[in-house]
Amino acid sequence: MNYPRARLIVALDVPDRVAALAAVGKLSGHVGTFKVGLEIFVREGPRLVEEIRARGENVFLDLKLHDIPNTVAGAVRSACRLGIQMLTLHAAGGKKMLEAARDAATASDHRPLLLAVTALTSLSQEDISNIGVPMSAGPWVERLSGLAVSAGIEGLVASPLELPLLRSKFGQRIKLVIPGIRPSGAAAQDQSRTAQPADAIRAGADYLVVGRPILQAPDPAAAADRIAEEIAHALSGPGLH
Repeated sequence: MNYPRARLIVALDVPDRVAALAAVGKLSGHVGTFKVGLEIFVREGPRLVEEIRARGENVFLDLKLHDIPNTVAGAVRSACRLGIQMLTLHAAGGKKMLEAARDAATASDHRPLLLAVTALTSLSQEDISNIGVPMSAGPWVERLSGLAVSAGIEGLVASPLELPLLRSKFGQRIKLVIPGIRPSGAAAQDQSRTAQPADAIRAGADYLVVGRPILQAPDPAAAADRIAEEIAHALSGPGLH
């Protein structure tokens, strides 16, 4: 994990397979993992994941599974057969669902890092209140993350703002994957709780997820390299590794 590019995940938020594979081609060697999300997976299916893996690249399958335990367990088994490195679940699915996912992954020949999603980074405090959650984002994320870790989930997805809390609560025993990363000068777009790459790494992030600031840059590889340089600078600080 000392290699800065290994910590950088690019979200393939593109409309189709052609655009996704073109992005992979441009960014191969510049990032550690490619994230395949719900939109592109629904359009292209497992074939796209298989093609990216066939190129020797790591895949983070971000489907945010949230269903009854048996259904989620079956979905996890299917995902594991694709040889992915990471897979997301919604922590709000409850402990039984999370445990079923854990057991399915453990029994598979290829076990990805399971990541529990706490609160989506697009949610503002007003959104959280409208859902009916009687607490602010921080305590809500803390409750959901504690539930996930107690169920044996080894990684969490949370906004940069909850990073210090989660690292303090769980130490180094979990992996923290952080979306909502915006390099200096980039627009927040539809993200409400964001941070710059170096700040997130200093706060304890293991992996950073970046999409549009890289994919929409005039030179995506150069944009990824600049973020990797920010990560490297942050890692060179005292107490970081």
